[in-house]
Amino acid sequence: MFGMDLGIDLGTASVLVYAKGRGIVLHEPSVVAIDKKSGKRIAVGEEARSMLGRTPGNIVAIRPMRDGVIADYQTTELMLKYFMEKAGARRWPFYRTRVVVCIPSGVTEVEARAVKQAAYQAGAKQVEVIEEPYAAALGAGLDISQPTGSMVLDIGGGTTDIAVLSLSGIVCKQSLRVGGDKFDEAIMRFVRREHNLLIGERTAEGIKIAVGCAIPDGPANASIDVRGRDLVSGLPKTIQVSSKECFVALEESVEAIIGAVKEVLERTPPELSADILNKGIMMTGGGSLVYGFDTRISRETHLPVSVAEDPISCVALGTGKVLEGSY
Repeated sequence: MFGMDLGIDLGTASVLVYAKGRGIVLHEPSVVAIDKKSGKRIAVGEEARSMLGRTPGNIVAIRPMRDGVIADYQTTELMLKYFMEKAGARRWPFYRTRVVVCIPSGVTEVEARAVKQAAYQAGAKQVEVIEEPYAAALGAGLDISQPTGSMVLDIGGGTTDIAVLSLSGIVCKQSLRVGGDKFDEAIMRFVRREHNLLIGERTAEGIKIAVGCAIPDGPANASIDVRGRDLVSGLPKTIQVSSKECFVALEESVEAIIGAVKEVLERTPPELSADILNKGIMMTGGGSLVYGFDTRISRETHLPVSVAEDPISCVALGTGKVLEGSY
């Protein structure tokens, strides 16, 4: 009656909030719009995201999370407070809000403490921090309590986390600051270099979702009309970007992730390697939805690779299992 349990996937691109007993109650972009003169919050989430790259001089749209960690502490606190209240948490004297927050597996102790502190400042009475690949494995429905190896590859907005888990713990792990944001940046650079066209983050994300591809033999004739500013004439212009061009743009980031997967497999104890050979690799996170990514990893590692049923929500669902103690 006087408390609430919340699981928060505090991502670089989006925030998902899980309320105990109700499931995922909130899924919004991690963007905050602030008035520079007064310092007041104007909008948070979807409303603020629509302002990215379109604000007048006195308003700034900020993404307070970068590469999976807090880049702007005060704005993160503002955002957390807003999302917790929207999910139903209250700031009353006797109201207890217990929060489980996810962090990438490669963060430092200082970065982890900053996340914890931001949650306390936002109104939480009890805060627990868990690692993203652990939560992703739980959310994807893997049984990690047994003495058998399970491998998870979680590709988020700011980071990619790879881990081998057994007996409810992480045996070996690797965290890369490569994710959906780096994919968008690579597409922006490619379009600028090849077509002399300047595009924004939202347009690059649209290209990635529509024709993003991790294998050269992608969907046939898939292309998208892209609008931006011509760097030569300075005028608005429309071009077509194909899935083959997208494959070239994303290749460097895809190679970095595959290299990290191989590195974790090299460090895995032989007994657990045998289990992974049978069970394969489970992919979670929004980045796993890039066309052919699972096929590409399977070709490179010779292991079975599957994508979770709801890859974007896996980490948040995992925090829910931690809250409910069903793991």
